[in-house]
Amino acid sequence: MTEITVAALQLAFSNDIDANIAKVSAHVREAAGRGAQVVLPPELFEGEYFCRVEDEGLFANAKPTAEHKAVLAMQALAAELKIHIPTSFFEADGPHHYNSLAMIDPDGRIAGVYRKSHIPDGPGYEEKFYFRPGNTGFKVWNGPDKATLGVGVCWDQWYPETARAMMLMGADILFYPTAIGSEPHDESLDTARLWRRAMVGHAVSNVVPVVAANRVGTEHGQTFYGTSFITNERGDILAELDREEEGVIVATLDLALAKRHRAAFGFFRDRRPDLYGRLAQDI
Repeated sequence: MTEITVAALQLAFSNDIDANIAKVSAHVREAAGRGAQVVLPPELFEGEYFCRVEDEGLFANAKPTAEHKAVLAMQALAAELKIHIPTSFFEADGPHHYNSLAMIDPDGRIAGVYRKSHIPDGPGYEEKFYFRPGNTGFKVWNGPDKATLGVGVCWDQWYPETARAMMLMGADILFYPTAIGSEPHDESLDTARLWRRAMVGHAVSNVVPVVAANRVGTEHGQTFYGTSFITNERGDILAELDREEEGVIVATLDLALAKRHRAAFGFFRDRRPDLYGRLAQDI
């Protein structure tokens, strides 16, 4: 394990799932053609970000993992291109519904499913109406060349506990598929710079590369601000997109160097778990 090439996609979506899958697929192919071994699409790319409203009719769009169009399409694509594709989707599991991610490997197999742990609830982001809190716990997966991949989903990215937990599980890179933009309750609030700072902070405090993929475009008055990026283990931006453009960013990460830097910083050597019990208690 030395170098690995990763990509993030930034796209606008409609409510036509087939058109969305075709758009993602074209950009995945572009990323693979540029050498990407892991390609990260945005959160819930199957359609528009439906959680801006509470509509019971939208539960019909949730499907079991093995039947979901987006998952099936990415499985076929991953097998063809021999890459990993962490795929976000609206999962139905019996009477339960989750904001989930299938880690698809280069054989097109689902290595596992992660269910989003932190579920937001606020104007324009009313996810608690649709999703149960995830019951999988945090997960990491084997990636290319023995790299270990950790993935959190959107609201998970704001929590330092998410990043640190995945690091303690052996993650070499952290991936965050996202759908975030304007705040309907406060037009003056622009969280784009906060959003980036939070994840760059995870990169710095864990000495780990971070890959973040957001959507763009305006959906029913809600504008998604893109600014997808890839950092190295120092939090330096290696590749990024602006607030409006659709496209692919690709970067090559030196994981051996990151591991060396991580050891030298001593953040994991100097941890004091004996003092952290308060973190696991309710407020």
